[in-house]
Amino acid sequence: MMKSKMFVLGMTSVLFLASCSKKEAAETTNTTDSAVAVQPAATDSITKATPTAAGDTSENALDWAGTYEATVPCADCPGIKTSLTLNDDKTFSITEEYLERNSKNQDKGSFVWDATGSMITLKGKSANYKYKVGENILIQLDMEGKEIDGPNKDLYVFRKK
Repeated sequence: MMKSKMFVLGMTSVLFLASCSKKEAAETTNTTDSAVAVQPAATDSITKATPTAAGDTSENALDWAGTYEATVPCADCPGIKTSLTLNDDKTFSITEEYLERNSKNQDKGSFVWDATGSMITLKGKSANYKYKVGENILIQLDMEGKEIDGPNKDLYVFRKK
């Protein structure tokens, strides 16, 4: 009988001590969780403050400098033969020759990359075009920066020479 009482008393003591240590562990975990919950917020604000895209982009991973050519659609002529040269110093020169007309436009200026590093905007005297930059190609975009859709969309793809 005495052994039973001692056994029950011993088990009660073990359970009591086990419940106390679990509570301490839970409090420690809660403190750690609170500290971790604050950490991602700080990381998010740092990430949002950085305007450039992470990883490889067209700007930093492709050999985009060079001359690109295409004949883009024209409303009142067979097309506009266009040659666009992009330079490493972020300057450009463009020549637009209207087919079956005696008309040729030339412009020079600079270009800027968008925040994602995948699109450029020309800033010239008359040229104000946007292009998506790909591997050895430029895709002319509309003024809102969206790809031109429709049956002639392939005519807006410039190939590197």
